[in-house]
Amino acid sequence: MQTAEIHRRWLDFFERRGHTVVPSASLVSDDPSLMFTVAGMVPFVPYLSGLVPAPYPRATSVQKCIRTNDIEEVGKTPRHGTFFQMCGNFSFGDYFKEEAIRFAWELLTTSEDEGGLGFSPDDLWVTVYEDDDEAIELWKQHSTLPEERIQRLGMDTNYWSTGQPGPAGPCSEIFFDRGPEYGVDGGPATDDDRYVEIWNLVFMQYQITDVKSKTDFTIVGELPNKNIDTGMGLERVAFIKQGVDNMYEIDQVRPVLDRAAELAGKTYGADHEDDVRLRVIADHVRSGLMLIADGVTPSNEGRGYILRRLLRRVIRSMRLLGVDGPSFAELFPVSRDAMQAAYPEVARDFDFISRTAYAEERAFLRTLASGSQTLDTAIEAAKAAETTVSGDTAFLLHDTYGFPIELTLEIAEEAGVPVDRDVFASLMQEQRDRAKADAKAKKGQRADLSVYKELRGLGETAFVGYDEFDHESRVLGIVVDGAPVQAAQEGQVAELVLAETSLWAESGGQDADQGVIVGDGFEAEVLDVQKPVPGLIVHTVRVTVGTVALDARAETRVDRDYRRGAAQAHSGTHVVHAALREVLGPNAHQAGSYNKAGYLRLDFTHGDALSSETKSEIEEISNLAIRSDYEVVTREMALDEAKALGAMALFGEKYGDRVRVVDIGGPWSRELCAGTHVASSSEIGMISLISESSVGSTNRRVESLVGIEAFRNFAAERAIVQQLTSGLKVPRTELVTKVQDLGAQLRAAEKKIAALEAEKLSQRAPELLAAAQEIGGVRAVLGSLGTVGSADDLRGLALRLRDRLSAEAGVVVLAGEVPADGGGKPVVIAATTEAARDRGVRAGDLAKLGAQVLGGGGGGKPDLAQGGGADASKIDDALAEIRRSLAG
Repeated sequence: MQTAEIHRRWLDFFERRGHTVVPSASLVSDDPSLMFTVAGMVPFVPYLSGLVPAPYPRATSVQKCIRTNDIEEVGKTPRHGTFFQMCGNFSFGDYFKEEAIRFAWELLTTSEDEGGLGFSPDDLWVTVYEDDDEAIELWKQHSTLPEERIQRLGMDTNYWSTGQPGPAGPCSEIFFDRGPEYGVDGGPATDDDRYVEIWNLVFMQYQITDVKSKTDFTIVGELPNKNIDTGMGLERVAFIKQGVDNMYEIDQVRPVLDRAAELAGKTYGADHEDDVRLRVIADHVRSGLMLIADGVTPSNEGRGYILRRLLRRVIRSMRLLGVDGPSFAELFPVSRDAMQAAYPEVARDFDFISRTAYAEERAFLRTLASGSQTLDTAIEAAKAAETTVSGDTAFLLHDTYGFPIELTLEIAEEAGVPVDRDVFASLMQEQRDRAKADAKAKKGQRADLSVYKELRGLGETAFVGYDEFDHESRVLGIVVDGAPVQAAQEGQVAELVLAETSLWAESGGQDADQGVIVGDGFEAEVLDVQKPVPGLIVHTVRVTVGTVALDARAETRVDRDYRRGAAQAHSGTHVVHAALREVLGPNAHQAGSYNKAGYLRLDFTHGDALSSETKSEIEEISNLAIRSDYEVVTREMALDEAKALGAMALFGEKYGDRVRVVDIGGPWSRELCAGTHVASSSEIGMISLISESSVGSTNRRVESLVGIEAFRNFAAERAIVQQLTSGLKVPRTELVTKVQDLGAQLRAAEKKIAALEAEKLSQRAPELLAAAQEIGGVRAVLGSLGTVGSADDLRGLALRLRDRLSAEAGVVVLAGEVPADGGGKPVVIAATTEAARDRGVRAGDLAKLGAQVLGGGGGGKPDLAQGGGADASKIDDALAEIRRSLAG
């Protein structure tokens, strides 16, 4: 049975039993505490916890998930995967244990011909929480399981909670017995790989508090609405139904594995280490495909870093299999073909997905080349000193170059040099500890969302700001320092929840409105407007006059100038996006935006920097659209209808069943957008592109000033031009030529001055040679030359002096002060003859020693090296230390 067919049967089964089919949410989680959607129940947490009223009594989904906390186990076990799909059925105070158990047994054991999954009851085991007698009786009643295949287990395995105060309850897990050839008898209690957990039924029935650990908490009572949250692992059921040994061999994954094996000239099943690498490749390619499809792009932080790590592990694994060149163009199309039956968007958006993945591969292959040079140098030094490649170097390669430790070990082993893994492991652990501490600190800074649960239960906050600047409402809730209060006094910062508001809450790339909230006897300045939970708008205010109390009349007043500027910027973002696509083609998708009054920032998918001509063309098209006075039309409609009209849905954005479509100039710009906009494009005023830059290997960013800010920017530039034309006494049309001529004259003068300074410096060679001394068996020229033109001048003089000493054991060490920002910077140059090196004198050691005294660092080759520092007053001390070293 194909994976997509299991997917379809699951949804059909529960839809026929009154469940609302909910499409998979994005892999990018709405929950600020989660980087990704890590479980099927994540999108339903607000409903299960009661934070937000559920829009349906029962639901079902097949949810895309990503987990990377045990990434090192991928490929080694039959069940660890980074991307997986969780089939779930949920009840929000509707049905409970009996129906959940009955549904599970019915779907699993109904024959395939009748629409079920066709499991034999003889292959199934069940575990329940040890005190849950009710669940045991229900299993006996609704299944044919003998009592010995219903096992009681403890709280550590069969009790669910979030680890924090809130809902909790026992759970019941269903296992498939793979047979005696896979392990020992005895059921899931043996914790053996023979028994594969395929379904977990969570009975969310208690409220807990005083949580000290997973098994240490206080049950304070039953929940008023008992919920059901279940999850069946789609990949696990698929590998059982397809008769293969693990999830990497199912129809959605195995084709990538086979293609990787073909490229590497390997046979899957012939070698354990190669098999693990092939499974890693198959898993991570699929994960990368699905993450990019949901709008994640490679970067050095957050979700982008996780994606980058997955893709680089693929490249590393291919390299360890003997494939050094690019392979993504062979692997990603195979994964697309395997996944598109369940997720058509991977085929629809494959151009974007592939360009993103291929660019990352090219970039990392270049990184590997750079890291290899560093590693080669470290290996050469380790060989010479008969020691190891230091753990510091291995960590530098890993942390700075993204060079996997396995690759470092492989290359070093080929050269016959060990790597100090203990130091590397210690440094890695320090990094993990810092990351955990940072994550814990950030988690502690997040507000406890439970404070909004009761407020959200009063209904959604209605936003009326599309049509009204000022709107009278009433105060439904007040929160101060994370706790609900009856009133907020003058001078306090508080959060206000109103029944309706005309103030825009930050979302969709648009910054929050500015304004005030006033009522009988009070006035409050609006500091921020946010949506901490779906459907609830919270105004952070500073009470400037009087006291604001619960149920008070409150009027929201939007700062009209700010809103006008924000609307100009948001409509301007759409205009620039359309202009980008007109110039660069339809593959230039928006990948993120931010706009506020007078300013817009737009990230878009494109690999190359924009030329000056291209930027000017985009800016001109944008301003021509403004001059054309296009009508801006907003409409609400069903999501499918909007897509049929060609409205652009942006990567990473989440949309409900009803969406708002914004047209500028009809189909010229047609996007899904909930933000505030101008009525016609001419109201935008003006767009002035001020920068274009890279934000990743596949993304670019343009920034622009909008409206009056754009005019002010042009006015400022005009003033600069006027000052230059006046000062240089040339007309504006000749200004560029004049500045270029002056620049050329300046460079010629600087070159001439540098030549004179170098010549002047070289004239000191005779006196330096005359002052040479015998120190420690070598003839040493040590000199402090004061201020010099450049380090290159100093190096040139050192080389000339060394040439004069080439017939003997000679050492030259020169120090001086070169020009630098904020003053002079000390530099030390060391050079040695071959005879001096034979006596063990190395320039790199001398430069490093001198640089340490100067408060810096240095080094280089044995024959020539350079060092620098921060304190030029210690040049004489540095030369004295080098003298002592030579004497010793």
